Formats: sequence, C-alpha cells, structure tokens
Amino acid sequence: MLRLGKLVELAVDSFFPRQCIGCGRIGGFLCPGCLAELPRLMPPLCPNCGRPQASGIVCPSCRQRQTEIDGIRSLLRFDDVMRKAIHQMKYRNLRSLSTCLADLLADYLRSHPLPGEVLVCVPLHPRRLRERGYNQSGLLAGELGGRIGLPVIDDCLVRLKQSQPQVRAADVAERRRNVMDAFACRDDRIKNRQVILIDDVCTSGATLESCAAALKSRGAASVWGLTLAREIFN
Repeated sequence: MLRLGKLVELAVDSFFPRQCIGCGRIGGFLCPGCLAELPRLMPPLCPNCGRPQASGIVCPSCRQRQTEIDGIRSLLRFDDVMRKAIHQMKYRNLRSLSTCLADLLADYLRSHPLPGEVLVCVPLHPRRLRERGYNQSGLLAGELGGRIGLPVIDDCLVRLKQSQPQVRAADVAERRRNVMDAFACRDDRIKNRQVILIDDVCTSGATLESCAAALKSRGAASVWGLTLAREIFN
C-alpha cells in the first residue's frame, strides 16, 4: 500500500510538478533559497513557553501561573512563506506538504533534543475531522515519527468540544477559556512516558496546555509541545 501511494505521488508530480510555496520555482515545495530565509525563532527565548524573551529567563507570563506543560518549542515565526505553507496543507488539501514540513521538525529535534518516548498529535473535533478529511497535525506526527524513530499514539487524545479557532479569540484569557476542558486522554498508553505533543501552529499555548493537562491526568511523565510555527503578538 505504501509503495502504491508513492507511485501515485510520483505520477501526480510528473503531471503537476511541485512548485516552491515561496517563489514558485519548480522542484519542491520549499526551494533551498526560501528554506534559508524562513523566519526562525532564535534565542534568547523563554525556557518555558518558548517565546522570544530578551533576558533568556522565564518570562513574566510563565512566572505568574503554574502550567501542566513542561515546555513549548516552535521552529519558526508564523509569517510569510510558512504561513502560506501551513494554510495550503491545512485548508487546501495539500497533504504532501507534510513530508517537507516534517523534515524541518526532524532537523530541529536532532539539533535541539526534547525529552520524548512517544509522539501525540493535537486532535481535531470529530466534526471538523469529517469536514476536512484529515488532521494536519496527525500527518506531521506520522511523518516525523518515521524520521526520528519514535512511535505515534494517534488516538489516545480526543477533542470533546468544537471551539472557534484560537486566532479568532480576542486575547490570551479568551483563548484559555476557549479550550478549557476541551480534551481528554482515553487510555493509559502514555502512562509514565515522556510525550512530545505535535501541532502545526502555537498561538498562545493554551491548546497545548489543555492537551498536556489531559495527558498528565492519565499519568504522562512529561509533556513537551513542538510546533512548526508560532504566532508572535506585539
């Protein structure tokens, strides 16, 4: 089945050559030039939430509250080419982009290791999953797991309520209310295990935090969030 899928992909590429999301150059979804110019999130960062933090110490927001998630790391700012790439994968059914984007995640983990024994993706609500036909975070987790040799537990975390997209929330407080008790972990396969939680974009961290609370309620030893991109608010 995997070989057949690869043949179909090659056939499609022969009729519809892949173009760079950034500049339109034929050959791949992200050409070397556009890859080099991606807006990477560089230190100093808050060691907890991973936001840019001039001092490189825990940011005021993290000091003010206790969190379940052990930390969040994101590769890139959610800007320009990466914003377009994620939108294409997420809303335009360009699932093949997950292979290229998972390469970025794998390269990041090789140079910035996180404690992890299993991968878990942030789930969609069943209604939204039916509408879209796939979970973009699940695609990323599946591709990433094969690259770094970690198993993916793709059905232990479930979304109980369908909330509005986090980017539409007015502020951080509303984003936290939006996903409060929105997730549940339905089995013990993550018990005493170090989890890396995969999502495409981190807006405020509220979704990852809510997922981490659900995973730890069933005994996860640690939960680190890893996303492709992060929305940076002024």
